Amino acid sequence: MCKTPVLLATRAIFVIFKALLVIGALWFTVACTSGGGARPSASSEDGHHVPFKEWQIINTATGQPVSLDQWAALLLQQDIIYLGEEHHNRFHIDAALTVLRRLKAEGRTPALAMEMFGWDGQAALDQYVSGLEMNRQEFLEAVRWGQNWGGPFEDYEPLVGLAKEHHWTVDAMNPPKPLVRIVAKNGLAQADADPMMAQWGMNDEAMVDDPIYRARILQQLQACHGKGDDSLYQTMLEASMVRDEGMAKTLVQRLNRIRLGADTMAGPLVSYTGAGHIQYNLPVPKRVARRLTDRVRQVTVYMTSFEVGRIGELQDMIREKIADYLWLTPVSAQGPPRRC
Repeated sequence: MCKTPVLLATRAIFVIFKALLVIGALWFTVACTSGGGARPSASSEDGHHVPFKEWQIINTATGQPVSLDQWAALLLQQDIIYLGEEHHNRFHIDAALTVLRRLKAEGRTPALAMEMFGWDGQAALDQYVSGLEMNRQEFLEAVRWGQNWGGPFEDYEPLVGLAKEHHWTVDAMNPPKPLVRIVAKNGLAQADADPMMAQWGMNDEAMVDDPIYRARILQQLQACHGKGDDSLYQTMLEASMVRDEGMAKTLVQRLNRIRLGADTMAGPLVSYTGAGHIQYNLPVPKRVARRLTDRVRQVTVYMTSFEVGRIGELQDMIREKIADYLWLTPVSAQGPPRRC
């Protein structure tokens, strides 16, 4: 149906207004647009417009979609593949399964790391994935699913099930929630003296306070939590740093094991977290690179629901290079993701 100029203008104003207002949440959402410059258009080489659509994989360096075959060849060259999700979006699990199965089809043995599990559940996770006798309910209790993550385990079960089927390693990425809560409540300086920090080997870790990371996270905290005391934002920021450093530590430990192993087909390491942990390469990928003495080949994939009303926002995400690739998926059964 043909749209009138007034309708087009009204819609354009709405899209711009929405893009300016939307600011992502701490863990998995998108920051507001910043700076000027023209937005990249999704267009083909002959200049004709190519609309966004579900299941497109877009290279943010070019603004162009890439084929799965072309993309898979690049993934095979990586040490770490970061997949960032909207939490409890089954389409994002399907996307991750596509990556893992493609790696296996190419003869590789990927390793999986998941934010949804805490370090205090690693032993149970190892037992369950290795196939030792443990039923599903026993596993969920032993891995402390309700305490460390919560929500339906069925949402993430296909990833664990695939790893179990092929005897792949699965690393719990998250520091235990009680530890993170201590930092969020008391701040890093006070929490550093807590025995739990030493118990989990975090008391001697360098918590790098990256100014760009700080600016991004504080902007998102303030947008999503309203007006609050600066000290509250500071402790929440420090808790975020502890989580991201802990996740980076976990990935580096696994990558070093892969590199020291004799299996030339081992890897890549696939990191599965909320998208906020990979945004702009700041939270986890940058910390991983800092921890390694030699070069690491890594790629970030930001998975996000595709909605026609989000075109302007998606273009901004490409322009700002929120990740190396943007993977557009259908909206989850729960509806569009909450921004906070």
